[in-house]
Amino acid sequence: MDNELVERARWGDLKGQNWAGLVRLSFETDEGPATTGNDATENTVAKPAFRPMTGRDIKSRDEQEKDNRSFVESRGGRYVYTYEEPDTSAWKRKRVRLPNGEIGYRVVRPVFEGALEDLKRGLAPNGERLDGLIVYDIDRLTRDNRHLEDAIEVVQNFGRPIIDITGSLDLLTDNGRTVARIVTATNNKQSADTARRVTRKHRALQQAGIPTGGTRPFGWQEDKRTLDPHEGEWRRQIILWVLAGKPISAMIHELKTANVSTASGAEWSREAIKAIVRSPRNCGYRARQVIDIDPVTGMQNTRVEIVLDDEGKPVKGLWEPLCSVEEWEAATEILGSNPAPGSGHNTRKYLLRGTLRCDRDGCSTPLRVMKAPKSRNKSEGYFYYVCPSSGSVPAGCGGTKIAGPETDKAVSMMLIAKHQEEAAKRKSASEPVTWDKAEQLERVREDIDDLKSARRARTITAETYFAELAGYEAEKRGLVAERNKIQRQEAAAKSSPVDLALEWDGLVLSEKRGYIEDMLLAVLVSRAVGRGRPVRDRLTPVWRPKGEQAQESSL
Repeated sequence: MDNELVERARWGDLKGQNWAGLVRLSFETDEGPATTGNDATENTVAKPAFRPMTGRDIKSRDEQEKDNRSFVESRGGRYVYTYEEPDTSAWKRKRVRLPNGEIGYRVVRPVFEGALEDLKRGLAPNGERLDGLIVYDIDRLTRDNRHLEDAIEVVQNFGRPIIDITGSLDLLTDNGRTVARIVTATNNKQSADTARRVTRKHRALQQAGIPTGGTRPFGWQEDKRTLDPHEGEWRRQIILWVLAGKPISAMIHELKTANVSTASGAEWSREAIKAIVRSPRNCGYRARQVIDIDPVTGMQNTRVEIVLDDEGKPVKGLWEPLCSVEEWEAATEILGSNPAPGSGHNTRKYLLRGTLRCDRDGCSTPLRVMKAPKSRNKSEGYFYYVCPSSGSVPAGCGGTKIAGPETDKAVSMMLIAKHQEEAAKRKSASEPVTWDKAEQLERVREDIDDLKSARRARTITAETYFAELAGYEAEKRGLVAERNKIQRQEAAAKSSPVDLALEWDGLVLSEKRGYIEDMLLAVLVSRAVGRGRPVRDRLTPVWRPKGEQAQESSL
């Protein structure tokens, strides 16, 4: 019966057979405007546009299904099911983990693969018997030779026919299968050629500093070139806040109070603030996103790099910058290139959950929250922070317990006092200082450029190049760090520090937790000794180191 199905399909006799159709709308790479990410991830690279080819070389979903059904029924068969693949590329490969655990790249088409499995079993998803699969043409079936071989396996080894309407696909004969392999390889090359042209086109746009599609960046108008007077001032203010050491939680509170939203109209998040500050667009540099694959772990790492011209110099974008290169470098240095701990963005309902730790020798377990039992006659919602027992996960000593509201208040007062102290220090240290090494830094940069030119011209050896480059780069880092320090002092002198004592009671829980996680590594809680001992005496704060705190406080 199985061989008979293939033989009858070869001669167009489908009487008494049940057939399903595969309908795919191609979203192959098309030469259109490139796109970028949204405002929260505005440093993402512009991606090739993927748009349906419908109307030019393939039919729409309904047209494909109608033609498939008419073809089957005109030859005496029954059309029983349609497999739909919307927005699916039959060429573009994605990074996947293979069954053996290794990383590979494959065309991902779960609907297509499911259709082949159903065909092997002879049963459609709706419970109908399934004898064959029909597509509009070979291009709708696949553009990947690996998938083509899977389809050929179903025909040859399972005796289930796969045919098309246009006659470009013949998997029922040896000669037809050979031609199908050639046609699929040709179609694959056409897709690769189109993708290469789009990539080349986008690189040309990058080199020209032209902003491309995507959501309008916060701070600029719809043309992505002209500064928006209102948003531009707020974006610059965010950079100045970072330079002044203002925590991101406080920035979000300020923006929310002023009713300022992102370019997409959403509320601000810590990730959005970081993306805004780190963006090279601030100082006018054109940037792109680069994806690296760790050869050992197979993990995908994303980083942003500045586009360089043929001389190795940063490409200037065709838009109005809102700060100097030096200010952007200083702000980026404070934030760092990677996310840091202490986000303060979680769903915890208690101020110090995750911050308090048991101070008993050998314990150090994070304290949990326990609501006060009714027998204690406490007010509604009263709670304690307690060290979990040895049978819990994680296991603690079970011997430390402290009143929750009183502890929250004591730690808050400690935090406010510490914040005011640090703010006063920053203010006193922010006296105007003149930095007179700008020419020296420029000379070092010129020496680095000359060294690179000499290496490109092969007038010096690689050993000489890297040896001298290391010295120049070290000198450059030292000068840039010195300049950034002075810029931060100047920014701190111009800005007004947050009066945490005045604002604390008005902050929401997540904002308070942001300050706590920015400034504290932990708070150790000792066991109670005797009655009447103040809660404050049982608490030992572990502050973040100054260097780390300067960076974390901006996060």
